[in-house]
Amino acid sequence: MPPPPPFAVEQWMDKYETTAKYNIAETCCASVSVEELASLSESKASASSILDLSAVQSYGEIRGSTAIRANLSRLYSSKAGSPLSPDNVLITPGAIAANFMVFYALIKPGDHVVCHYPTYQQLYTVPASLGAEVDLWKSKAKNKWLPDFEDLKELVKHNTKLIVLNNPQNPTGQVLPKSLLLKIVEFAESKNITVLSDEVYRPLFHGTSPMDPEFPPSILSLGYKNTIATGSMSKAYSLAGIRVGWIASRSSDIIEQCAVARDYTIISVSQLDQQVAAFALSPDVIHSLLGRNIQLAKANLELLQRFIIKHDEYCSWTKPVAGTTAFVKFERDGKAIDAEAFCKALQEKSGVMFLPGDYGFGMEFKGYVRIGYVNRTDILKDGLEELRKFMRKEYDELPLSE
Repeated sequence: MPPPPPFAVEQWMDKYETTAKYNIAETCCASVSVEELASLSESKASASSILDLSAVQSYGEIRGSTAIRANLSRLYSSKAGSPLSPDNVLITPGAIAANFMVFYALIKPGDHVVCHYPTYQQLYTVPASLGAEVDLWKSKAKNKWLPDFEDLKELVKHNTKLIVLNNPQNPTGQVLPKSLLLKIVEFAESKNITVLSDEVYRPLFHGTSPMDPEFPPSILSLGYKNTIATGSMSKAYSLAGIRVGWIASRSSDIIEQCAVARDYTIISVSQLDQQVAAFALSPDVIHSLLGRNIQLAKANLELLQRFIIKHDEYCSWTKPVAGTTAFVKFERDGKAIDAEAFCKALQEKSGVMFLPGDYGFGMEFKGYVRIGYVNRTDILKDGLEELRKFMRKEYDELPLSE
């Protein structure tokens, strides 16, 4: 297997995030310490009680601890017609490892993959590196980033092995609604195509309500066995540093294939990390943690919206309804700004970090930047103030995209 091409988003983050004064390219909800996490529990547990420091640090349970898999089983079963067994969950070092494991286990040369787009680069470059032909199911700004189901049907071929979704979507913050998900699942089942849904930003919904008939359920709740959901503690749960993710499926065969693949790659996940994750996902903590993050997302998104309205001669977007990212287009005189030059100049002169959309997600996104707005409110507020000053003094001198 040849290595995939350079991972643009991660290379940009690695290069610039350690020197940013105001990192509003970050895609995680504002991270918490173990002490903060403990304070969110209904029982007001102590931080020291979360970790069993007397436990021998062996590999532990290879597929993941009983406690964390039971908690994830409960979460995936709550809105579903039938429960999901803990045996149908595998724990991995983050969602990036979960996604890789699915591709490594299921995709071979000659297969065809369709991937929802724009999205995290891994979701289409890794299948291609494994020898698959990959087509992009494109969503467009003019349709509020909602892809056309008829386009998906036209992309599917006789050898299509996998349809890859990202719901909620990075970088746009939009969702695939329930009616569209039902069409996708029904179509995939009729063709015996597996569906992988990267749900790493689930359940951070702040602009849509579970009472809405189009509220998007997890892909595992729609009645089709050959579906896979991946997720992690990084984005919606504010715990990127513990490196815990998962693969969940109603198909035991898929889980077993992924389990075989993990033997060649990750083996197991840190016991200490899993203890923290299991605590965060427990009924005693999860509601307070998600409530904190949803309120943070709502408050910060309002700040970002005010900025965009005030600068609407230069900025346009589809307001996010979920997740932590916004995809904002910057123009001048009706032409897209050179987003890479913009981001570099902005960070150099003001310390504010954005991620250029064409660099990170594809050359068709000229003028776009990805903004991560669910960090601590003071960081976003101060960063937007520095951005305002930059727009006033420097924006007119920025090059336009060719």
